[in-house]
Amino acid sequence: MTNRPTPGTHPLDHLVLPTGSLEVARARLSSLGFVVAPTGIHPFGTENCCVFLTDGTYLEPLAIGNEQAAINATAAGNVFVARDRLYRDSRGDEGFSAVVLGTDNADADHARFVDAGLSAGDMLSFSRAFTDTSGKSDTASFKLAFAATRGATDAFLFACQRINAPMVDRAALQAHANGASGILEVVAVSDQPAGQISLISAAVNDPTADGQGGAFLLPNATLSVLDPRSFTARFGFPVGSSTKLCFMAIVFAVRSIDATSSLLAANAIQHDIAGTDIVVRPASGQGAAFIFREIP
Repeated sequence: MTNRPTPGTHPLDHLVLPTGSLEVARARLSSLGFVVAPTGIHPFGTENCCVFLTDGTYLEPLAIGNEQAAINATAAGNVFVARDRLYRDSRGDEGFSAVVLGTDNADADHARFVDAGLSAGDMLSFSRAFTDTSGKSDTASFKLAFAATRGATDAFLFACQRINAPMVDRAALQAHANGASGILEVVAVSDQPAGQISLISAAVNDPTADGQGGAFLLPNATLSVLDPRSFTARFGFPVGSSTKLCFMAIVFAVRSIDATSSLLAANAIQHDIAGTDIVVRPASGQGAAFIFREIP
């Protein structure tokens, strides 16, 4: 395996973190030193409060804002809402349900997923309003194509084509007190890591990816799949119940590990040291383990 992604491999776009309450998520993420965007409302019952990073990736804490609208959307075949419900029914309202890859042709991705027997359902196109910290608004539009293995409820992946990117200034939303500038790695756990190669290689659009060493190289990050023992050895805490595939941790690049540690201590955030990393275990409103790593 080379140390570079195969040409054409999709980049990491964002991560979906289900939560029972955006208020709880906003408070938790703020205490971790992140700037949290104003609430965004989807037209199908869900809502979010995103954390945007300067590398172009972002976190999407996701809650149910309108239960009846979400029920109606699921009944109408909305895969995004249906997969969110499957995750919550399986693992509860707090967690890390999906890895999202950037694409410029979601239709082609959907066709590949169907051909590979990995499509999670119909594509989804939608628009929603986006507001920056100054109150300026624009419309964000997306087209999504979904991938998952048969019977999976703990995790899915999807390709996201940004049809219209909001013309707003995100600089203030990206100035995080903890110094986070981007996502270096996403870590998943599986009882059978090798069994996830076909799904992940299809989702990231790299048919040559073999997951050697548990790592799939993207243009802007690494997606790692570890067995439970390896995850615990690396990060210092157990993963819980067995799973085919579950996203568990996010590794962030920060400017100064000392500054990040001081901020966490000042905000009474319990954290551990694993080698040169700061590890903050999952909590309500956080969903995944957050790992902070200093990158010069």
